[in-house]
Amino acid sequence: MNHKNMADKWYGTTVVSVRKGAEVVIAADGQVTLGDTVMKANAKKVRSLASGNVITGFAGATADAFSLFERLEEKLEKYSNNLMRSCVELAKDWRTDRYLRRLEAMMLVADKEVSLILSGTGDVLEPKDGLMAIGSGGNYALAAARAMFDTKLKPEQIATRSLEIASELCIYTNDNIIIEKIK
Repeated sequence: MNHKNMADKWYGTTVVSVRKGAEVVIAADGQVTLGDTVMKANAKKVRSLASGNVITGFAGATADAFSLFERLEEKLEKYSNNLMRSCVELAKDWRTDRYLRRLEAMMLVADKEVSLILSGTGDVLEPKDGLMAIGSGGNYALAAARAMFDTKLKPEQIATRSLEIASELCIYTNDNIIIEKIK
């Protein structure tokens, strides 16, 4: 990709999920960047689905993410809120459907029992340790969350602090943090 095309792409976000004990949260920063310009600092990249039983966060193009949220919600309705089955079916569609294949986004999803990463390549990945992160600052947030996991901090505190650390390292991530948790 040449530099001119790169400047026209939307970049940046960091989303992290922490599952510890009976609690699970997904948190994201609020920055939307176009090239080297911050277009919005307080975007909401996390949301609750299925009457609060599923939480999700996205990294990538916003319109694409909204399409995926809608599709996931349809799958959850179709498969009686079975998150794993709904995500596998969404990933199949995402990989094979001509329209969905063009969507540029990744998602973290969680319910009371399972946490998953979804990608457009058909991946449905479950983390071994209850921690996952995506986006431009995802590796920073994941490393920070892992470092704090064995402390007495609650999932919400770990997610918040890991995003704050990522915002100090990744220019496409800010510290305007929004969190969703299973209620």
